Amino acid sequence: MNQSQPQQGVGSSRGVRLEDINLSFGKTHVLKGINLEIESGEFFAFLGPSGCGKTTLLRLIAGFEAAQSGKVIIGEQEVSHLPPWRRELGMVFQSYALWPHMTVRKNVAFGLEERRLPRREINRRVDQALDLVGLLALSERRPNQLSGGQQQRVALARTIVIEPKVLLLDEPLSNLDAKLRVQMRLELRQLQRKLSLTTIFVTHDQEEANTTSDRIAVINDGIVQQIGSPIELYDNPANLFVAKFLGVANVIDGALVEADGQVYFHSSDASVKVPINGQSAGSASIVFRPQNLTIRRQAAKPPNGATRLEGTVDHKEFLGSIIRYRVKVGRHFVLVDKAHQRGAEALPEGAPVAIYLNPEQVIKLVE
Repeated sequence: MNQSQPQQGVGSSRGVRLEDINLSFGKTHVLKGINLEIESGEFFAFLGPSGCGKTTLLRLIAGFEAAQSGKVIIGEQEVSHLPPWRRELGMVFQSYALWPHMTVRKNVAFGLEERRLPRREINRRVDQALDLVGLLALSERRPNQLSGGQQQRVALARTIVIEPKVLLLDEPLSNLDAKLRVQMRLELRQLQRKLSLTTIFVTHDQEEANTTSDRIAVINDGIVQQIGSPIELYDNPANLFVAKFLGVANVIDGALVEADGQVYFHSSDASVKVPINGQSAGSASIVFRPQNLTIRRQAAKPPNGATRLEGTVDHKEFLGSIIRYRVKVGRHFVLVDKAHQRGAEALPEGAPVAIYLNPEQVIKLVE
């Protein structure tokens, strides 16, 4: 994408605020008491599994759905009862929704022509938008002559050319192959930064949300589970759903008990015992990530201060940069990631091993 064009000013973007949103389709309560605020110029993601309500929430902001209660505020204006075309928003759909019989230039110009702008102004803004996404040289092609990534850029150009105050993206990368998704999410983020444009991105892919967003709202069953930066959510999940949804996690259920002035977590089968900071609080779960563990043969010297767990390699997977072991510890299966080095020999399945966990990497969740 061209990086030489002037920025759209931060002042032209708007923040978005949702207050006590409740939306139902018939007897199905889809959005349940949604409250959140998105800052002007922020890249914000709605992240959650299919059917959680994230696309409905985006469509509500756009004006394609109406809530039974609550307010949608863009900038300082409540827009809950305004139609989509009066909300000064731009939306890129999952399918891109390009006109197949129109050239790239005509697709991008369509919204400006509908607004009856002067032809000179239309040409100037279309050229600028196409140059911004690196497609000016392909302006006379039709969508079926473009790659998936190029079609996505046309959809973006068609949206930003109308100079929206907020950009809405409904899973725009889902139709691309894995390698192109990585490239396009980087370009999408660079474009958003260049324009300083408030952007709301819907995705079920936590890697996409983590790599593009300033903040994320994790949504499940129509409820915002937690809002924060990608690192905040990953390191300090508010509940088990967030912990499990954001990356691979080991979750072990048990209880907190106090002994000799120290609080310990004990798994239900007593195979996992870890010192925990805080007060004794009965039933609890602990969460720790596979990369936070060290795996060695049982005779190896343990790292200083680490908690030792003993088990047997049940399964292993070679994932290129890492080898992921599944280790049976008591009645539990614990995933351990070990960086792969060229020529290194993997531990065989069935091997007795010790795994070591730094207690500081353990997340305690009291449900």
